[in-house]
Amino acid sequence: MDFSGLGIPFAALPSPLDARRAPVGSGQLVPACRLAREQGARLAALWTSDERDRGAGFLLRVALADRDGYVVLEQSLPDLPDVRFADVSAVYPEANRMQRAAFDLVGVAFDADDQRPWTWMAAWPIDRYPLRRDFEASPAWQPGQEEYEFVRVDGEGVHEIPVGPVHAGIIEPGHFRFQIVGEKVLRLEERLSWVHKGVEKRFESMPITEGHRLAGRVSGDSTVAYAWAYAQALEAIAGEPPPPRAAWLRALALERERIANHLGDLGYLGNDGGFAFGLSQFSRLKESLLRTNASLFGHRLAMDYVVPGGVARDVDAATLRALDGECAALARELTTLRGIYDEHDGLQDRFRACGRATPELARALGLCGLAGRASGQAHDLRRDRPVAPYDTLDVRVAGRTDGDVAARVAVRFDEVAESLRLVREIAAALPDGGVRTALPEVPAYRTGLGGVEGWRGPVLVALDSGPGGTIRRCHPHDPSWANWPVLEHAVIGNIVPDFPLINKSFNLSYSGHDL
Repeated sequence: MDFSGLGIPFAALPSPLDARRAPVGSGQLVPACRLAREQGARLAALWTSDERDRGAGFLLRVALADRDGYVVLEQSLPDLPDVRFADVSAVYPEANRMQRAAFDLVGVAFDADDQRPWTWMAAWPIDRYPLRRDFEASPAWQPGQEEYEFVRVDGEGVHEIPVGPVHAGIIEPGHFRFQIVGEKVLRLEERLSWVHKGVEKRFESMPITEGHRLAGRVSGDSTVAYAWAYAQALEAIAGEPPPPRAAWLRALALERERIANHLGDLGYLGNDGGFAFGLSQFSRLKESLLRTNASLFGHRLAMDYVVPGGVARDVDAATLRALDGECAALARELTTLRGIYDEHDGLQDRFRACGRATPELARALGLCGLAGRASGQAHDLRRDRPVAPYDTLDVRVAGRTDGDVAARVAVRFDEVAESLRLVREIAAALPDGGVRTALPEVPAYRTGLGGVEGWRGPVLVALDSGPGGTIRRCHPHDPSWANWPVLEHAVIGNIVPDFPLINKSFNLSYSGHDL
């Protein structure tokens, strides 16, 4: 990104992502975002911090990404009544909910039309802000009352269907408000944040060398991605990269995390399309993979496997050799099942032209990850900003342009096949050496940025170190922040019974979004 015309200075930001930071004034923020967008940059994250104890007021950070790396724009505002940040959503629409959540947690508003709360659910007093330094986290408040103003569509024959926030089964809560005519969807509006857990506040009470454990639980299906991104940020601050063997083992765990989640989703998508055979077969394959994970990493989901400085345990040679046979057998079964899915007329009738997110819509709203790649957005950190060992693995990025359920299914099949290839290559080329190195004392008041392409999309972790090995601020950012709004558009014109199928084809995280 080139901001030379705006006179914005840059400084290096500790990160393996080729990151830079740039202070901007109140009149520079939106022009800088607009210039970045014109150059093809995407909004990667937006968050705010309370810096009043250091005499710096409130700090807004806007992370932008392109093929050259990351730029974090930083704007400070004084602690004055009615002071506001500029509206970034005027340039990047996906910033809307990020800005609203930032106000709920820090208490500095944005100069935007939409001032509805996002994270606040009347669980704490409306004039208290959890991420302020003087917030007391311990009092037990009586729950309040909140009326959320959903947008309504009026007209003859228009009806409203509220769904949630509590759903059948074990999925997390989210409220979906449909406006329909007959069974055709005219509009969908989501209300999330029902599982706000105070994760970012909890980070502030943890030693910085222990934060990876909480990061790995932000969204349990992406534990490797989050823990690795956190470890990257911490290692960048400490100036101590992990040993080569540990980096390769991290990639092994990440690819197996990707395989497991795609296998599960392919089964669920078959089931939602009325093809229970697919659910049984892919569930069988996923279970076998998770059992092997337990022997590899000590945990079926590789929870707590990635640690600062490396990984928690090594993998023996015999287990690595067995992976080759497992991957070959799984690849054969995957080919057979893909043929069955592709040739099943009933399933394809449900998949094709269902829940379309066109490349134009995807680009306008910042759709990312596997859903983005199914809509012509060919971004993947493993290829675009590769860290070891991806800088030597030549990752083949899957992609489609149709943007429908069928395209998202095809991308999943392609990514499983590629991850199986990568697992075999990693296992065969794993270098010798140690798997963990001790980090030196972490300097205070430093910022590190970590980013990993998880199975759902790019996971970003911004980490601020505090004095005495503490965490001053940690913002874990899930790709679902950008993708949830696109789902609202993808269902328009479809029938209500197709919503579960469309929703599952995106499979966005509630937990990773509701911090």
